Amino acid sequence: MGNQNIRDEVNKILSSSTDTTVTVLSSLLLVQDEIGYIPNEAVEEIGSFLKTSINEVWGVATFYTNFRFTPPCANVLEVCWGPTCHLKGAPDLISGVLKQLNLEEEGDSQDKGISVRYNTCLGACQQAPVISVNHALRGNVKAFEISNIIDFVADSNS
Repeated sequence: MGNQNIRDEVNKILSSSTDTTVTVLSSLLLVQDEIGYIPNEAVEEIGSFLKTSINEVWGVATFYTNFRFTPPCANVLEVCWGPTCHLKGAPDLISGVLKQLNLEEEGDSQDKGISVRYNTCLGACQQAPVISVNHALRGNVKAFEISNIIDFVADSNS
């Protein structure tokens, strides 16, 4: 997507918001939900749209760890590490994911096939521990299942 295309897409996203109150944070969330990340051009367009400084937009964007500034991989795997999931086995799931993808912490796999994220709550505590694969929730996940889940995700891109 070229610079002008990104700017046009961001303006379309911001203009189509039905929220009665549009803030820097809500604008960033809208853009990331639609595009998958916050491109530099989006920061500039949000500042212009809201008649605020680019520094203010960057300040909000960099304060929250859930924003990403590079395109995500083809697949996104989130592991919930909220209190219930933590108590029911999330640390083992995280270890298994990191080991299989040869990562030390959340991030993108070397082949750029899977982005791994930790999520403070996926909203399905009754099914803990929970993961999300491309926004599809999977509950009651066991550590021994991680290898098959990652292999399935990787194979679906082939």
